[in-house]
Amino acid sequence: MTTAAPLLDTALMLAGHGIPPLPLRAGKVPFGNCPDCAKNACGGRPNMKTPGPCTCPRPCHGWAAATTDPNVINSPTWARAWREAAGLAYHPGGAGLTVVDLDNAEAIAWARTSLPATLTVPTTRGEHWIYRGAMQGANAVRPGVDIKSLMAYARWLRPGTGAMAALPDSVRALTVKEPSTARRSPQTLSVPLSGQRGACPHRTSTYLDRGIAMAVQRITEAREAVHATVYRTFLAVLSTHGRCGCLTDAHTTRLFTAAQARGESPRHCTDAWTNALTTLGLSHV
Repeated sequence: MTTAAPLLDTALMLAGHGIPPLPLRAGKVPFGNCPDCAKNACGGRPNMKTPGPCTCPRPCHGWAAATTDPNVINSPTWARAWREAAGLAYHPGGAGLTVVDLDNAEAIAWARTSLPATLTVPTTRGEHWIYRGAMQGANAVRPGVDIKSLMAYARWLRPGTGAMAALPDSVRALTVKEPSTARRSPQTLSVPLSGQRGACPHRTSTYLDRGIAMAVQRITEAREAVHATVYRTFLAVLSTHGRCGCLTDAHTTRLFTAAQARGESPRHCTDAWTNALTTLGLSHV
């Protein structure tokens, strides 16, 4: 077991640089960061990508436990976690980063011929290639290669070497799957969705306006993991309102403006929107 002080010091260092850390139990599994969820007592899924069903003021499972708040990191609840921790992880998407996790020599060889050079961190069996920019995380995008960014966590091992490059389209393309020939091809949409027309479930415009207002509020009130919050909010809006053509420039502008007020760049907003469209099968990247 690793001693608590070095891990805690490293976590506070990461948080100070805007990188949300979280302690790991043996087996690279996160802790729940509230007493009710200690050792998975609440029945949540701390090793999965989705938070568990706890009723904490904030999610506390898996990647969602990561935080840059020093009051949480130094809290009595996390003190127990630091005492028992076997390692340290972080939420790359919450810091606007993407980790290409290369698990063996073959994957590293592929990356060296297929991806632009970037900040590299050696791992037990391979390497982490870290890019500036966030996207949806995904496992097994090709043999020996995982993507860790939004809604995912990566182990913190040591500072890397090399200059960090911007997230390239070649990495984003790894998570785009070809549409099944047995299905109707997804409709190609642009931002915004005002040109799309389908069956409209809204009896009045009030329903849509209320939904946009709630989405703006959710983004505005985000105090950490802003990248992930923006993506999840865009995903929720598009899943409810993205197929009928009711979303207009005014609606998307309100969402993008709220996200940029929380520190998101226009590029991050566009990427989050595009990723949400792709996840829902509404657009090709």
